[in-house]
Amino acid sequence: MTRTEAYLILNALRLVGPVRVRKLREVFGRVEDLFGLPSGKMAGVEGVGQAVAESIREWETNFDLAAELKKIAQLKLQVVDCEDPSYPPLLREIHDPPMVLYYRGDLGAVRGACVGIVGTREATGYGIELAKKLGYQLAYAGVGVVSGLARGIDTAAHQGALAAKGRTAGVLGCSMDQMYPPENRSLAEKMVEVGGCVMSEFCLGTAPDRQTFPMRNRIVSGLSKGILVIEAARASGAMITAKQALEQGRQVFAVPGRVDQAQSGGCHQLLKDGARLVESAEDVLAEFEFLIPRDEMPVPVMREGNLGPEEKKVLEGLGREELHLDVLTRKCGLPSPVVSATLLKLELKHRVRQMPGKYFTRID
Repeated sequence: MTRTEAYLILNALRLVGPVRVRKLREVFGRVEDLFGLPSGKMAGVEGVGQAVAESIREWETNFDLAAELKKIAQLKLQVVDCEDPSYPPLLREIHDPPMVLYYRGDLGAVRGACVGIVGTREATGYGIELAKKLGYQLAYAGVGVVSGLARGIDTAAHQGALAAKGRTAGVLGCSMDQMYPPENRSLAEKMVEVGGCVMSEFCLGTAPDRQTFPMRNRIVSGLSKGILVIEAARASGAMITAKQALEQGRQVFAVPGRVDQAQSGGCHQLLKDGARLVESAEDVLAEFEFLIPRDEMPVPVMREGNLGPEEKKVLEGLGREELHLDVLTRKCGLPSPVVSATLLKLELKHRVRQMPGKYFTRID
């Protein structure tokens, strides 16, 4: 039995969990060796107990490892366990990191600076457009966008990141062979095709339910330096994600909304509780200067040549003046989200500087 196979077994046993496995590993060493230990010996470890120990000893009655490995191969999935060097390092730091991740695509999508963007499934048109815009701008600036591939805000955030040709990763609230919601299957495929990643901690055949989504949410926040909440009711999955992010020591950002809409209640509560108010991607990047060491700062998405055509056009429009964003947008003749994202990229390249009041000036 390999180490990863041992983790696949332990991950499938409902009574076990990553915290208990960590305690067992600290006492007995390799997880592969747990299955040969007497149940009484394992039960003596703090927090484990007889029922958990017996479920490990009798794992073959509850889990078919051979069938799982066969399905993994048939679906062309990859599996990484929590001891593997390629396991996302930031996720490993949380209290209860998943023992295994089933995934398709490139785990590099969650290396470096990432932001989780979450919100309601019942998003307004305003929320959808804002999630796309912020997902686009952050990805364009080199920040990975992590979300849950759910309807509404999650979907829009992934779409925005894809439009920017940036990094994006989706964490499922079900197993990799289930795909919920089903209409996002093509979006997930596109993410994988362009170097992103779709992942799940659940053993194959696990359907989504009220327990799997909160478990999924801790991974979204665990992979991210911060969580950005766009449109969320006070009692919602997005608010659970924000709470988990705070427990994990992550920064929480929130976008204000209309006071007469239920979708704004959660964001407004977060802002009252001290979340960073976000009006544009610049607010997130400004906070990253404090959250991320300089050598880990996001690298902007590169285009052909030293400067892409949009960057050149924005610099030409800016000239040697100090211009307001709205004036610069009119001069460039480019869509407002493109101008904002391009300015973020130029800021990271130290070619422009933002002044108070959304005025910009060239540095060179």
